[in-house]
Amino acid sequence: MILQALAFYLFAFVAVASGVMVISSRNPVHSVLFLILAFFNGAGLFVLMGAEFLAMILVVVYVGAVAVLFLFVVMMLDINYVEMRKGFLQYLPVGGLIGLILLVELTFVVGAWVAAPAAGTVASIPIAPPEQVHNTRALGNVIYTDYIYLFQAAGLVLLVAMVGAIVLTLRQREGVRRQSIAGQIGRKRADSIELKDVPRGSGV
Repeated sequence: MILQALAFYLFAFVAVASGVMVISSRNPVHSVLFLILAFFNGAGLFVLMGAEFLAMILVVVYVGAVAVLFLFVVMMLDINYVEMRKGFLQYLPVGGLIGLILLVELTFVVGAWVAAPAAGTVASIPIAPPEQVHNTRALGNVIYTDYIYLFQAAGLVLLVAMVGAIVLTLRQREGVRRQSIAGQIGRKRADSIELKDVPRGSGV
């Protein structure tokens, strides 16, 4: 029991420290690396809770796909972050207002949360035997029955975030050649081929 408590505090401390470093690091590549470290520690916390499926999903999907994709995108886009930070004060009032609203909502949630009187007793928590319902099936039953609408809403939020990220990063740059499909389809033979009459004995 002492070993589990020590592992919990270790994983929790490293996860919180990594989360702080994600938002405070100046280098975006370092932020993504700290995000990967936070995911690994979150997976360790899931293992301590007995949710091995969630731990593997966190490592395989988020670390192996999402975080690595973030890392490659940040390294390949070559975004001028100094120029982007110039407009920080312009959006500070809006960001502060949104942060204040979230803080008020979290205060209401925490203030309205009340533990059940008999929550401390083991008999009041109905738990199926492990040999009857395994981890993956229990998780699917909870998500697709009790929280199906919230699950779909989370998918819509992720879709909007993905479209917003594409719109923010898709900008016109000078000196960069882009593909024009309409121009390629509508071009004529005279625009693409030029015949040269090269005299004998001379180069092109």
